[in-house]
Amino acid sequence: MSESAFNQAATDVDSAIDTRMSARAFLPQAVPREVLASILEVASRAPSGTNTQPWKVYVLQGASRDGLVAKVCDAANAVRADPSLAGQYKEAYDYYPEKWVSPFIDRRRENGWGLYGLLGIGKTDRDRMHAQHVRNYMFFDAPVGLMFTVDKVMGRGSLLDYGMFLQNIMLAARARGLHTCPQAAWNGFASIVLPHIGAGDNEMMVCGMALGYADPTDTVNTFRTPRVPAAEFTTWLA
Repeated sequence: MSESAFNQAATDVDSAIDTRMSARAFLPQAVPREVLASILEVASRAPSGTNTQPWKVYVLQGASRDGLVAKVCDAANAVRADPSLAGQYKEAYDYYPEKWVSPFIDRRRENGWGLYGLLGIGKTDRDRMHAQHVRNYMFFDAPVGLMFTVDKVMGRGSLLDYGMFLQNIMLAARARGLHTCPQAAWNGFASIVLPHIGAGDNEMMVCGMALGYADPTDTVNTFRTPRVPAAEFTTWLA
């Protein structure tokens, strides 16, 4: 994608899907509140079981965003310095499997080493790996951070509903010339995030998301993850 076309608005559903990517470098350009509101409004048309609409969204900008970034970056760096502190930070649900098997572990490795290779980070360069991972907690410099929670009373099916809602946000953002990066990385620091955003005791963190205008000149945004052809995961029955 050329630099001039990078932040152009997607004009149809297929192009929005095809140009959606996990952007990992953003411009400081602000996103107007009315644009964010329109994205969330249209995203709310996502389907959900019996129309429960289980999503709750917190939009962080300015001081609220910067304050959370500072808190979680400090915590992540502290865990890096003293791994015994990791026990203080637990995810509320298992996003990844306890035991990895093929082909999933192969795709995960391909993704990770593909990104690190693009950035010139070697397999033994733990310091640079950590620095790149901490970029998550800076929202990759995006001016807007989104945090998503769900009421703990809801079942696992609500996470399926949530996935459709999140996809709607990402595609609506592309329709407005914006990019996003959905981030499960925040989940381990929910004990910091939830009080910061004022979430209630009944809320469980689902994930975070960076949103803004992607930097078309940053090498990291040239990274495009491969996809398995549909023929490999589809069984046709007659």
